[in-house]
Amino acid sequence: MPHRGSIARRLLKIAGAVALGWLLATAIPVLVLRWLHPLTSAFMLEAAADAAFAGERRYHTDYRWVSLEQISPHAAIAVIASEDQQFPFHAGFDFDSIREAVRASERGKRLRGASTISQQVAKNLFLWPGHSFVRKGLEAYFTVLIETLWPKERILEMYLNLAQFGDGVYGVQAAAERFWRKPALRLTSAEAALLAAVLPNPHLMHPDRPSRYVLERQAWILGQMRGLGGAGYLRAVEKER
Repeated sequence: MPHRGSIARRLLKIAGAVALGWLLATAIPVLVLRWLHPLTSAFMLEAAADAAFAGERRYHTDYRWVSLEQISPHAAIAVIASEDQQFPFHAGFDFDSIREAVRASERGKRLRGASTISQQVAKNLFLWPGHSFVRKGLEAYFTVLIETLWPKERILEMYLNLAQFGDGVYGVQAAAERFWRKPALRLTSAEAALLAAVLPNPHLMHPDRPSRYVLERQAWILGQMRGLGGAGYLRAVEKER
């Protein structure tokens, strides 16, 4: 009969092998994506599958990758102003925003999101929508990998190319061409702020048919962009190479 100590050691070896296998299976793809552009994302695949099951034959994914140099700086600063103003300085998680969101919820206010751009990239690229503890745990895990293996510029570039701006419209290049028939490099500050304004719910909010709420949010984002200092603020991202 095997000794309990030998069984425990064997189980520890198996657990260690499983953990190492998981780390390699997840870290290697993340590392590769530091240089290679993704052909799609988990969110794109799920949206296409949902449309197919619903019988929406006219649905198609509009996704066109462009480098950060081919994207207007206005678009970069707009999404930072809108989604994550501490982006150049945190390591993937904005704990101040998380605490503020929890306190607001405790006061009876609607629980607002506190996800950073890094967290949203992890979710959009690798995971699925939802609020389960398992998904949030995986999101945190992939966020740590991304922040460890990618420079901030790459994270921002990935976000600008994967963010959804309308039904089937992913990335600022596809959005700029769909809504204004121009490349992302030529987006104005007003257009960039309008795109950032619909990020919370691109299914209900539309850059080409902005509601009063979207226009008010656009105005707020433009004010935040001016407050951050535009190009000077973006240089903080470049320093995090």
